[in-house]
Amino acid sequence: MAAVRNPEATKARIFAAATAEFAAHGIAGARIDRIAREAKANKQLIYAYFGDKAALFAHVLERALVELAASVPTEAEDPDDYVDRLMDYHQTHPELMRLLLWEGLEYGTGPIPMEEERRARYAAKTAAFAAAQEDGTVAKVLPPQDLVFVISAMAGWAMVAPQFTKLLVGDTDEDKARLRASVREAARLLTEPEGGGR
Repeated sequence: MAAVRNPEATKARIFAAATAEFAAHGIAGARIDRIAREAKANKQLIYAYFGDKAALFAHVLERALVELAASVPTEAEDPDDYVDRLMDYHQTHPELMRLLLWEGLEYGTGPIPMEEERRARYAAKTAAFAAAQEDGTVAKVLPPQDLVFVISAMAGWAMVAPQFTKLLVGDTDEDKARLRASVREAARLLTEPEGGGR
């Protein structure tokens, strides 16, 4: 009796294998053969499901970003907690920052895969911080879109350049705890209304 195919399980294996492959090798260095082998899937099936390698990368990155958004919803009214949850997420999902780095190297500032969908998600984050600024929960030290950028950069940079973090900050548990406290303090200085308020 032939085994019953489960397309969703196959796609899940492909996503997992492709995420690891793209995070390790980037778009140019990734190999569909290796992804197929790791996913225990037919190479032609990968092309049928996702298109070419660049399209597969776009799907993988989009899924990773959607998972981040679902796991760490924007809570502009509590930036300390938001920074903590972002740092926790990046620590347990280092592949996301690697995927973003590879995308930057490949595409630069040119057309970006799924640009409109991603721009809409960033606009929603910006709107959350703008609303918090308007109601006085968050200081108006920076424009809201710049504030989202700075908080995201601070929370993710240790995963972007672990060698820089190791050389400058250190890599012991105490060093990591101190850096986290410093990032939280920096975010607090950028977001706390004058006289406290949260």
